[in-house]
Formats: sequence, structure tokens, C-alpha cells
Amino acid sequence: MNYSFFDFLTLVGALGMFLYGMKIMSEGLQKAAGDRMQGILSSMTNNRFAGVFTGILITALIQSSSATTVMVVSFVNAGLLTLTQSIAVIMGANVGTTVTAWIISLFGFTVKIVDMVFPILAISIPLIFSKNNQRRYWGEFLVGFSLLFLGMDYMKTSVPDLQQNPAVLEVLNNYTNMGYGSVLLFMLIGTILTIVMQSSSAMMAITLIMCSQGWVSFEIAAAMVLGENIGTTITANMAALSANVSAKRAAFAHLLFNVFGVCWMLIFFYPFTRMIIALVGQINGMSAEEVSALLNSSAALLSPEEAAKAATTVSFSLALFHSVFNVCNVLIMIWFIKFYEKIVSSVIKQKSNNDEEFQLKYINTGMMGASELNLPQARQEIVVYAERVRRMFAMVQDLLHEKEGSEAYSKLYSRIEKYEQICDRMEIEIASFLNNVVSGRLSYDGKLQVNSMLTMVTEIESIGDCCYNLARTLVRKQEAGVKFNEDIMVNLEALMALDSDALEGLITVLSKGEDADIIAAYNKENEINNFRNQLRSANMDNINTKRYDYQESIYYMDMVAEAESLGDYIVNVVDAVKQQSRHKSKI
Repeated sequence: MNYSFFDFLTLVGALGMFLYGMKIMSEGLQKAAGDRMQGILSSMTNNRFAGVFTGILITALIQSSSATTVMVVSFVNAGLLTLTQSIAVIMGANVGTTVTAWIISLFGFTVKIVDMVFPILAISIPLIFSKNNQRRYWGEFLVGFSLLFLGMDYMKTSVPDLQQNPAVLEVLNNYTNMGYGSVLLFMLIGTILTIVMQSSSAMMAITLIMCSQGWVSFEIAAAMVLGENIGTTITANMAALSANVSAKRAAFAHLLFNVFGVCWMLIFFYPFTRMIIALVGQINGMSAEEVSALLNSSAALLSPEEAAKAATTVSFSLALFHSVFNVCNVLIMIWFIKFYEKIVSSVIKQKSNNDEEFQLKYINTGMMGASELNLPQARQEIVVYAERVRRMFAMVQDLLHEKEGSEAYSKLYSRIEKYEQICDRMEIEIASFLNNVVSGRLSYDGKLQVNSMLTMVTEIESIGDCCYNLARTLVRKQEAGVKFNEDIMVNLEALMALDSDALEGLITVLSKGEDADIIAAYNKENEINNFRNQLRSANMDNINTKRYDYQESIYYMDMVAEAESLGDYIVNVVDAVKQQSRHKSKI
């Protein structure tokens, strides 16, 4: 065969350009949509039909079912979607991904889109260098669109011409004439290649080229499309490996949905493909025999006009097969969402949750595909972090009243120490996750949001340090043989009650971010400061009047200063939430 290693590298490079173009195009749209994508998901998944429509819409927009399913799994992981909602959206994503096949079919084979690539790039350049973020994101989308079809064109011209090498084609034909055996074999090949490339759209493009070049028949190409439907589920399942139980269930439901769909299709495979051929014939005003002849014709034996017509018919037929199959699958399976939920819940069981073992609840490094869509996970994890610190502070309050020197006192202090270590690790893990998100293709407003979240994480860790310092002060007091009198205990209880209320308000602010809650948090900080000033002013008078001695006042004032610092850190977190809300409103 006259096919050099250079030709092979050109083919691989063309595939890489196709995949990169799709990635840039998808990410450009995701950044342009920003938090609106999250709004669509949360507001349009109230019932199964709305969820399916949402999945179709988002996948059609971002041109990647893998990106949609990873996004859905990450939202389930972050508690923003229920398992039932996620299954409906994933079903819709399977239909939405067929839009890619239609774009490739209509533009890649019907229109000479490659002639428009450089004019489109010329339009995109000023957009990319624009100071307006939205224009810049749309410029990225156009660049991705251009690279996608440029790669598609190079793939078509770089594949080896097997028609000129009958011996090679004959070897291939040995595996295409085994009836259902060939269907199963090429379905497996389609699955494996989709897993390797992590893109069903790229595999769909390759399948279209193989069929249009006459390498495989329409039935074999359709079998590969079925395999691609299974292969595309691997991305979400890999992403969910380190996620929580709900995310694992959502990813597994995606796999089950596609596998069950392929199973019923294999039973009706040949009647279904004949129906598609007849449908194509009716649409194009041809008989089923004419369509079948075009689908299985050899490109090398046709005139240029006939070859172009055959390629268009092949691409149209495969796109139609892909769409009709997925639509039928959704229409059948949408009534069994509760059934899917029961299966995945019984297979993937909920593990017991030990709060005193280090673990992140929402974020995980397995789902870093779409940077903009990782932010909800981080927000939820920060709420969990704050709740953990609040529990730590409650232990300090208990330690204040625990009998000194008792076994319970020692155990409680050991728990506080363990929580301090967990808080330190949580800060590192969340901050590392956010830094990885920033290193991806994140919008400008998204980066500002990450900066605000990094501030929150740092300040929450400082709150944990304050809790630990309060506990250490109590232990040092006990070791020094100092006891607080009743007045000191009453004052410390009142000050720590204000801190506890401030922590409760902080969690409300982190969860909702509403203006009223933010104002309430500022007011609580003023109360803490005013009470701290009162206690400091009264301290020297109390020492002079012998209400308590100087050594007692040292530990007392250390506790007061630490409790007031804790309030300051809470306000710093509230300030960061306020900044983040401002950045979100701009997207």
C-alpha cells in the first residue's frame, strides 16, 4: 500500500485537531454561559420530561454529551441535583449529542465548510482580543468550530485508500460478513475506540468517513454507532470514581441506560436499519433499493458526482439512525427512571459516614473536565468545611464546662486536636482543587470567584485555629492549677454564645448569600466587639477589687482575645461571600 508513516501522522494530527477544536468550542460556550448553565439545570429539572429537555438543550449547546454527563455527575456530587433529576438529564444528553452528528453530516459532507474555515478564523481574531469577556468566549467558540471542520477535512483526505488495495479490503471484509457476529464485533470496536478517544463525536466522524469511503457497510457503521453510545458512558464513570455515592449512582445509571438501549436495539437491529433506509428514501425521493445501493457502493467505482451523493446519503442515514435510536430509547426508558434509581441504589450502597475521619464530601479530582462547572462543588465543600468548624467550636464550649482532669476532659480535647488536623487538611485539599480549576480554561469572572473562595477557605481555617487556641488555653489554665470564678465563666459563656450565633449566621450566608443574612453577620460582629471592649474595660477594675487574681485574668483575657479574633475571621469570610456574589451576578 502506498501509505507512508508521514500520512499516518497526518491522520493522527487531523484527529487531534478535530478533538481540540471540539474541546475549544465546548469550553467557549460553557464560559459564555457561566452560571446560567447551573440555573438552567436547577430550574428546568422539576419533572422527568423537563429534565430530558434540559439534557437535550445543554448537550446541543455545548456539543459534548461527555461534558454534559460529567457536569451532571458533578452537580449530583455537589447536591445540586437529585439522582432522579440526573437520570432524566442524562437521557436527554443522549439525544442532544446527535446534534453533533447532524452538524458533521450537513456541513462536513454536504457543504464545503473547509472553504469557510479561514474567513471564520478571521472573524474570530478580533473577538478573541476583545476586552469584553463575552465576545472573547464567542471568539474561542468560532476558533474551535473552525479547527473541528479543518481536522475533519484532513481526516477525510488522509485516510488510506483501501479501494486501491483490494487485498487489504478483502481482509476487512472477512469480519463484515458474519451476520450478527459482525454487528457485535464492530459494536465492541466502536466502544473501545470511543473509550480510548474519550469522544463519541470524534468516533462518529471516523465512522462516517469509513462508511462513506466504502470500508464498511451501513449496517456495520450503525453497529459502531451503538458501541459509541456505550463507550461515551465511560467518561462519567471514570469521573465519578472518587466522587460520593450519589454521583457514582448517576454515572452508573448512564451506563445502564445506554446498555439496555443497545440490548433492545440488537434484537430489532436489521428491521430497524431497513426502516431507516426506507425513511431516507422517502425524504430524498428515492426507493429503498436505490438508497441501499448508494450506502454500499464503492467510492472508487463512482463518478465524482455520484461519490459526493453517496457520501451525503451515508452521512445523512447514519445521523438519522443515531437520532431515531436515541429518541426511541428515551421514549421507552423515560417511564423506568424509578426502576433505574432502584437498581443503582441497590448495586451502589451508601456507606456509613464517620465525621471524624478526613474526607471531602463534594469535590474530587476526578471531575476536572469543565473548569467553570467545578465551582458549585467547591462552594458546597466550603459549606461543609464551615459546618465542621462550627462543630469544633461546640466542643470548645463543652470543654469549658467539662470537669478538669477527668477522662472525658482529655478525650474531648483529643477530639478538638483531631478536628484541627482535619481542618488543616481540608484547607489544603480545597485550595489545591481550586488552584487546579484556575489552571484550566476558566472565565475571568470565574477566576475572581475562585479568588473569593480561596479567601473563604483561608479564613475558615483561621477560625479552626482560634477554636484550637481556645482549647489549648483552657488546658494550659488547667495545668497551671487556675480556676475561673463564676463571673468569668458567665462572661465567657456569653461571649462564646455570640461566636456560636455568628458561626450559625456564617453557614446561612455561605448557603444562601442573601443581603439580609450578610447584614445580620456584620451586626453580630459589632456585638462581639462591643462585648469584648466591655470585658477589657472591666478587667483591671476586677483585678484591683480582688474579684479574681492577675494570673486568672491572663487566661481570661487570652480567651476573650481569641474569641473576638474568631468573630473577625467570620466577617472576613462574609466579605469574601459578598465579593463572590458580585462576580456571579456579572456572569
